[in-house]
Amino acid sequence: MSIIEPINALHAEMTEWRRDLHAHPETAFEEHRTADTVAEKLASFGLAVHRGLAKTGVVGSLQVGSSGRAIGLRADLDALPIQETSTFEHRSRHAGRMHACGHDGHMAMLLGAAKHLAASRNFDGTVHFIFQPAEESHGGGRAMVEDGLFERFPVEAVFGMHNWPGMPVGEFGVMPGPMMASADEFEIRITGRGGHAAMPHQTIDPVVVGSQIVQALQAIASRNANPVDATVITVTQFHAGDAINVIPGEAVLRGTSRALRPAVQDLIEEGIRRVCAGVAAAHGAQVAVRYERRYPPTINSPGEAAFAAQVMRDIVGAEHVHTDLPPTMGAEDFAFMLQVKPGAYAWIGNGPGEGGCMLHNPGYDFNDAILPLGATYWTRLAETFLRRT
Repeated sequence: MSIIEPINALHAEMTEWRRDLHAHPETAFEEHRTADTVAEKLASFGLAVHRGLAKTGVVGSLQVGSSGRAIGLRADLDALPIQETSTFEHRSRHAGRMHACGHDGHMAMLLGAAKHLAASRNFDGTVHFIFQPAEESHGGGRAMVEDGLFERFPVEAVFGMHNWPGMPVGEFGVMPGPMMASADEFEIRITGRGGHAAMPHQTIDPVVVGSQIVQALQAIASRNANPVDATVITVTQFHAGDAINVIPGEAVLRGTSRALRPAVQDLIEEGIRRVCAGVAAAHGAQVAVRYERRYPPTINSPGEAAFAAQVMRDIVGAEHVHTDLPPTMGAEDFAFMLQVKPGAYAWIGNGPGEGGCMLHNPGYDFNDAILPLGATYWTRLAETFLRRT
């Protein structure tokens, strides 16, 4: 493993940054202390700091030499609304909020790269360090793009990275094409006719209608989608009724759907509407479907994915870089940046055990051992992309 020595010397400092951020988590579009911390550090390194995109977003820009070329490197700022169960000293000090996805580590790695690049200046061009708010379900990536991120900070390509529990320390994963799935939400509101539970013949029972809809939705994945296309449709909520002896007049179903291709997103939405209308009509009920496109699939550009993989191989060796892993059905709003710019999203191994339990777990903690490796990757990526000629 080829860690840049001055970055290795920053390990203790990056760990301190990371643990401070972990102890003070803030959720979507409320990352005020977090953004202040990031902005202050970037300014202290000598970068030009820009605030205000997507409310709490921060962009640090470092220009060296005379080249007009530019690259974007992105980390996420926000925490999750989870009560932390850990007891270590740097545990969350904010009840009901914690960095359960490792965004604290993502920020620390990118800050480490920014500090080193500002000191070494071994490239020709501009690096934009993008610290994005509200990744967790609130679309901060979309908000930054809509607020003019790439108009104000033009780049040739943009890159993101996420820690990956279960992948050994010292390993990376990056694939061309889909890395992560879309994430859409749906609400199905069924209106029937309520009545006495002992006299169902006098009613149109929305619970029965809803139960049949839940079962029928599974046929979209098994019988409408191509078997080689990963597809998930999950009903996570079923609300109906207040009394044991009363058939309610209404039932509400809610859930999520996932796909790796936009065409499959279209198929799912059309299928949900069709199934709901058909089942409701068969029972004489009324149905209203709200389908919301939340996050598109995270689809890496082939050239940028290959470039990132080669940078990784130069650091950890070819045997530790995975380019053929199956994509995950989780979602990531870095996808919005990849819709407008070429780029690649990568995984860095977070290891097993302490610091390696699953993401979004109340006992999760980022593995500080990988901070120098992540910062080295960011640094080599920028230096290689903007190599001096």
